[in-house]
Amino acid sequence: MNIVSLIKCVSLVVGMSATEVNAAPRIAVLDFELNDITSLPNTSTEISRTSSMAPLLMAALNRSGAYQIVAVDAESQKTANSGFGYLFRFHDLAADLGQQRGADWVLVGQHSKPSFLFSYLWVYLIDVNKRAAVARYDIELKGSHQKVTQHAIDTLAGKIRATLAGYSIN
Repeated sequence: MNIVSLIKCVSLVVGMSATEVNAAPRIAVLDFELNDITSLPNTSTEISRTSSMAPLLMAALNRSGAYQIVAVDAESQKTANSGFGYLFRFHDLAADLGQQRGADWVLVGQHSKPSFLFSYLWVYLIDVNKRAAVARYDIELKGSHQKVTQHAIDTLAGKIRATLAGYSIN
């Protein structure tokens, strides 16, 4: 092999590995579960609000252009989730679901509503390769208006971006 062929070969390998290193992290955002423990639980309004959270989070993460959002259909999530809170509690199984979809990271969360005045978003960021949570986020929502929900999701997305930025440096 002459020197020119060797340089081309090395350049090709370096180019391919640089593409993999610089590839946008792939994030699977699972649908949020509603944990409504108020005296009038699981109203259609609250179910609808909770259902909007994963799409809002996907859009917020997408705005930065730094991530590739991986789709996980509701049926696949339901199949992997043996019962309420199962994927939320068992991070290795959420990682398995993410791995099946080709994700690097999985976001699994619950919308917990202990009161009519406030609620919480509890979200884990799961590293698919480690099959474990690397961060937990707790966001308080005071009120139930769309503006409150959007602000909470934007805050959550900012925290997730900050965490992932730390991983890209290492």
